[in-house]
Amino acid sequence: MTECALKTSIIRLFPVFTLLAACATPEPEQSSRSAQFAEYPDQLFSTFEISCEGPEERFTRPERSSFECRSSLPPETTAFLILNYDGYPQDLPKGVRRMSSTRNQAGYRVDAELFFLVPQKDGATIKVPVESSVLDDELTRLYRYFGGTPL
Repeated sequence: MTECALKTSIIRLFPVFTLLAACATPEPEQSSRSAQFAEYPDQLFSTFEISCEGPEERFTRPERSSFECRSSLPPETTAFLILNYDGYPQDLPKGVRRMSSTRNQAGYRVDAELFFLVPQKDGATIKVPVESSVLDDELTRLYRYFGGTPL
């Protein structure tokens, strides 16, 4: 699987962040997976929940201040993760995008995590973080759009 094909699969996994093409060169700006909001960002979290309504997606709130969307993956990405992380083919990997908020003196800090969960034969699960400057740039734009200041 080429780097561009993997990036394209990752972008498809996180549809709320698809303002840029998967292989485009990002604009030079400071990007972040965290932002500060003066008020609780209801619209951001509502948009996040709505973006997780696909047929192969499941939205949950594991904690009161945490929002999560788990997605099935394209066959190529699934095979790549199983082969490279010794996955268990009877329990397929999932893509996860998670947002959480923490109240602080300035309002609310929001943090995003993007990762794959790869089940193992012994029942354990490996968490594989997604590192992508394109996705980081999209998160930065999303935070700014909803009134946040990237950290």
